[in-house]
Amino acid sequence: MTSYDYDLFVIGAGSGGVRAARMSATYGARVAIAEEYRFGGTCVIRGCVPKKLFVYAGRFAGEFEDAAGFGWQLEGLKFDWPTLVANKDKEIDRLEGLYKKTLKNADAVSFHERAELVDAHTIRLVSSDKTVTAKTILIATGGHPFKPDIPGAELAITSNEAFHLETLPRRIVIVGAGYIAVEFASIFNGLGSQVTQLYRGEQILRGFDDDMREGLAEEMGKRGVDIRLGAQVSEITPDGQAYSVKLSSGEMLDADLVMYATGRAPNTSGLGLEAASVEVGKRGEIVVDEFSKTSRDNIYAVGDVTNRVALTPVAIREGAAFAETVFNDTPTKVDYDCIPTAVFSEPEIGTVGLTETQAREKFGDIHIYKSAFRPMKYTLSGRDERMIMKLIVDAASGRVIGCHILGSDAGEIAQSVAIAMRMGATKEDFDATMALHPSAGEELVTMKEVWQGE
Repeated sequence: MTSYDYDLFVIGAGSGGVRAARMSATYGARVAIAEEYRFGGTCVIRGCVPKKLFVYAGRFAGEFEDAAGFGWQLEGLKFDWPTLVANKDKEIDRLEGLYKKTLKNADAVSFHERAELVDAHTIRLVSSDKTVTAKTILIATGGHPFKPDIPGAELAITSNEAFHLETLPRRIVIVGAGYIAVEFASIFNGLGSQVTQLYRGEQILRGFDDDMREGLAEEMGKRGVDIRLGAQVSEITPDGQAYSVKLSSGEMLDADLVMYATGRAPNTSGLGLEAASVEVGKRGEIVVDEFSKTSRDNIYAVGDVTNRVALTPVAIREGAAFAETVFNDTPTKVDYDCIPTAVFSEPEIGTVGLTETQAREKFGDIHIYKSAFRPMKYTLSGRDERMIMKLIVDAASGRVIGCHILGSDAGEIAQSVAIAMRMGATKEDFDATMALHPSAGEELVTMKEVWQGE
C-alpha cells in the first residue's frame, strides 16, 4: 500500500482552499497547504474586502453633501489617502492572521511558498526546493487581472496595485466595464479624482439586466464619472509624470494614472499541470466535473482557477463540497442557480436570478414588474437620483425568477430576496407579504406589472 506524506495537499490559501483544508482536517485528514503570496487569497488581500473598505471611503463625500439638506453644517472637511491605505492594511493584516490561525487550529501544516506539481501525487515546494507527496491534491490558486497586448500596457496598473498607491490620482482613466471597473470608477470619483471610464462595447456591465446597466450609467454620469462607450485604447505613452492615452478613434486623453479592469484569467501557468496530466481549457482554466474533480482522479480544483463562477462565496461552497465528497463520504454538488451578487458602485446594484433577456429566452412568456422612484432620503438632500427595482416572473408558474435593484443597500436587499426565490416564492407570495413602511424594500411587495408576453 502506497504511503504519502499527506492525505490532502492544497495549493492556494484563498477562501476556497482554506475552507477545504480546514473541513478536511476536521474529518481526520492529514492536511498541508501552500501559499506563495499571502494567506486569504484575492478576496481578503486585494479583492472584495479592501475594495469594500474603499467603497465606504468613497461614499462619505456623497453623505456629507446630502447632510446639508438635513441641517448639518460641515466645514473644513478633507480627505487623507495615506490614512485610508494604512488603516486598510491593518485590517488586512488582522484578517490574514485569522486565516493562519484557522489553519493552525485545524492542525493543517502551512507552507508560505510556491508549490508546483511534479506528478499526480508529488508536489515541489519551490523556495525550499523540497518535495512532498499527497494522496489527494486540491488546486485553489485563483486568478489574476488581465491586460491586453497593446503598446504601453505595462504602464497601466490593475486592481492589485490600486490598493497600494502612494498618492490619490487627480485624473484617472479606467479601462473596462465589468463590476471591478465600475466599482473603482465610483471609488476614485467619490474620493475626488476626475474619472474617465472607457469601454469598447455599447453599455457597461455586460451580462447584467439592461435596466440596471442603463440606470447605473446614467447615475454615475450625474455624479461626475465620464463614461465613454465605443471607446478602445490603442496606445499608452508616458508624458512627464503623467500619461497620454490614445484611442482607436485618434482622440488623446491625459491622465495621471491608467487602470485596466478588463477581466481576470486563471492562475495555472507554471503549476506543472501538464506533468500531472491535468486537462486545461481554452482560457487556461482547469477543467473539472460536477464534483470539482479534474481529469486526474486524485486531483481537484475549486474557485476562480476553474473559471466557473468567480465569486468568493462560490469558492467557499466548492471547497466545502469537496471536503464533504472526498473526506466525509458525502458526495456533494454545488448548486449554481439563484446566486445573489452585488456591484458596489455608486449607486450599487443587487441582483439574483435571470435578467429580462435570459428569462425571455428560457421561459418565453414572462411578466415584468418595475418601480423607479426617488428615495425618501433625497427629498431633503435634493440629490437627483432614482432607485430602480425590478421583478421578473414566469407567467406559467407565477414564480419570481429574477430580481434586480439599483440604489442604496441594493446588495443587502438582494440577499434576503435570494432566500425567498430559492424557496420558490411566487409574485403572489410577494404581494401577500406586509410592506415595511417607510422603506425602499417595500416596493418589492407593492409593484405593479409594466410588461408581459413573449
